Parts: sequence; structure tokens; C-alpha cells
Amino acid sequence: MLGDMKTNTQSLAIRNADVVLPTGVARLDIGVRDGKILELAQALTGSYAESLDARGLTVLPGVIDTQVHFREPGLEHKEDLATGSLAAIAGGVTTFFEMPNTKPNTTTRALLQDKLQRAAGRSWADHAFFLGATTENAALLDSCEDLPGFAGVKIFMGSSTGTLLVPDDDTLRAALRVGKRRVAVHAEDEARLRWLAETVPANRPHDHPLRRDVESARLAVERLLNVVAETQRHVHVLHINSAEELDVLRHHPARRFATGEVTPQHLTLSAPDCYDRLGNNAVMNPPIREERHRRALWAALRDGTLTCIGSDHAPHTVEEKAKPYASAPSGMPGVQTTLPLLLNEHAQGRVTLAEIVLWTAQRPAEIYQIQNKGRIAPGFDADFALCDLQKVHALQTSEIRSRCGWSPWTGVHMQGWPVITILRGNVVFRDGEPIGAPLGQPVTCGTPIDNVGK
Repeated sequence: MLGDMKTNTQSLAIRNADVVLPTGVARLDIGVRDGKILELAQALTGSYAESLDARGLTVLPGVIDTQVHFREPGLEHKEDLATGSLAAIAGGVTTFFEMPNTKPNTTTRALLQDKLQRAAGRSWADHAFFLGATTENAALLDSCEDLPGFAGVKIFMGSSTGTLLVPDDDTLRAALRVGKRRVAVHAEDEARLRWLAETVPANRPHDHPLRRDVESARLAVERLLNVVAETQRHVHVLHINSAEELDVLRHHPARRFATGEVTPQHLTLSAPDCYDRLGNNAVMNPPIREERHRRALWAALRDGTLTCIGSDHAPHTVEEKAKPYASAPSGMPGVQTTLPLLLNEHAQGRVTLAEIVLWTAQRPAEIYQIQNKGRIAPGFDADFALCDLQKVHALQTSEIRSRCGWSPWTGVHMQGWPVITILRGNVVFRDGEPIGAPLGQPVTCGTPIDNVGK
């Protein structure tokens, strides 16, 4: 039955599946019609045009990755919307939120609409795009809130890849006062980063956590939440990377307005080992830090201080990363490997499947109030990652779908892999290959709520 599956089907029965629900795993059938989950039962009552026998596979909601850099327009030699979204569905990701630090930066309604047009007919996954805040466009930051496919506003408090920057509290305050959507924030203190750049040598990758130290991250999160306390604007702090930031998030009076995200890289790598093994390929902003921080990040996920996991997929070419440390760009690919890394953690007994679903699907949907995404339940979009939890495999270079062509986890054996990806009831990736044509559509977000994950 699986071999006869068509793309763009009107109805689909997924039978004999081990379905991951918030309460645990249950053997159920899933009935899908017109892209939505119609039934979830031990035996379906409806009639369906197509059937997929999922015996031996575990079904999770499709991953919602709320932080990717797909580099289009202007940097397509690293990635574009087609290759990045193909890497997404290869990894069980069915929805992505793309960042604004492209060339040109996405800072106006017209530029955001341009990205939506570029994605039409080319994106393999559903999608939304961020508008970048600058010192000049604060008054326009609510200009896209009526658009499907608008994720929200992205603020860079510290300089990273690209030129977007909101370095001071006055500009930050002005940006947070315009609009209603949750604001995603790269929180590093620009003044401290500039001072560190002048005082700490840039000789090798191991210097990176010193040149972007813990205090630059802690101070930025504290500054951000102080302004949030004034404006009562909901914010989402990206790639939390230190125990000290977590202390601020836990105890600040404005914590009900703030959610926090962590990357798989910060959860699975630690210094100095990652720099010994990977060199510049381990360099990202903010940096991978020592083991005590990695352990604190896991604990914060479990107690709700951190709300979700996002890949921060930030590809650069092999040649760019091979430059001397001081000249090499920061960032690494990750959208294809987030789910395998977490399934491997499950295989080692360190996380449950329900936790993986919570952190990669349910909570991202709650944070951004994404309509009809993030759960396996009647009425929700039929977005699924069908996974073989027994499959042990090492990612090969030939399997990497990102245009950059490399991964920090090439050759690393992991147990548990997505083998079929379904987007709104359509099989879009199977047996290592995309199926049919790209079907990705813009998603609709809504007004944020307090205390997500608390």
C-alpha cells in the first residue's frame, strides 16, 4: 500500500501507527481528509482513498522549527528556500520560520512579501518569515501583521551574521512598543561584544566563547526583560546558551511575557571538546560553552524555563568555514538533524517521546499561536514525521540536503530517524527522496499569550 501512495491526495488512512500524544504513545489509526486530521481511533470509521501501513513506525507531529536562515535572497551560494526546505522535510520538519538577515535584510512589508512570493511553489514545507528591526524602521514593525506567513519581528541586540542591529535600550523600547506579535530576540550585548573584540585575541575557535562571553548574553537578557517589564510585549529569547541567562529568565518580574529557545547544538555539544573535534565548524553565535551550561540547559527545558528547541540552521560553505578563525563566518546547519539528535537522546533513555513532541511541535505552536499546527488531534493539520526508532545510522555527506553540503554530525551514529514526512496529508519525503512537487504554504500566527510553558 505504501508503494502506491500519491502526492497531493484528498484522503489518507495511516494504519497501525504508534502515535505520540501528550499522554504517551498509543497504537492508533489516523484518518486524514483535505489536509486535516479527521479521525484518531483504534479503528477508522470513514472511507479513505489512500492507505499507508505504518506498522513498526512511530508518528510524531511534524517539527516546527522557529529559527532557520535559508539565505535567500542574496546569499544563495550557501542555501536557498528550495534547498533549505528540502533539508527540513528530510529531517521531519514540516513548518519553518525564516530569519531576516538576508541581502537585502527583510525590513519592509514589500521585502517580506518578496520572500513569500519566492517561497510559493518552491518551498517543500509550510513557512513564515520574520521582519527585521533596525534603528530606522521601528514605526513600521506592525506593517505585516495582517499577512499570512508573517512570523513576527526579529531583533538582534548584538551583531552577528549580517547587518541588522538594535544595540541600545531606547531603540529596543521603541521597537517593542509597535505591534502585537511575539518578538524573537538574539540577546547579546553589543557594547560588551565590541569591547571583547578589542581585548580578547582571535587566534583559534577555542577563543570564541571568550570573545562572546557569558556576561554578554546574561546582560542582554536582563536588559531585554527590563524593557519588557515597561512595555509588556511578549518576547521569545533565541538560542539561550548559559546557566546565567536561565537565572534571569527564571526570576525576572517580566518572566510571564518571555519564552526561551535552545538549539540542539547547545544541548549536545560542549567546549572545549567541540572545538577540538570540529574546529571552525563548531563556531556559532552565541557560542557553544562548557559542560555546566549544557547540563543547565537540559534542566531548564524540563522545568519550563526554556520553552522549545529551534535549530538556528545557519549554513555556510565548506570553503568559508575553512578560513582562519578570525575570518570564518559563524553558524552551522541543523534543520535536517534536530529530530534525529533528539530521537537518539530518547534511545539513550534521556528524553521521552512526549517531551520531544512538546519541545519541537506543541510549544512552538503555542508560542507563536500558529493555527492548526503542533498536535496530532482531530481538526489539526495532518503534518507528521514517521520515524523508525530502531534504525541506527550515520549521516552521510551524500544525504545532506542543505546546499552547504556538510554537517557537524556527519559520520556520527544515531538511533532513531524520520523515514517518511507528511505535510497536510501529502507524503512529501520517503526513502531518502522528495515526493512530487513542493507544496509548502504560508502559516498564520496570532496574538501571543502569557506564561507559555510555565
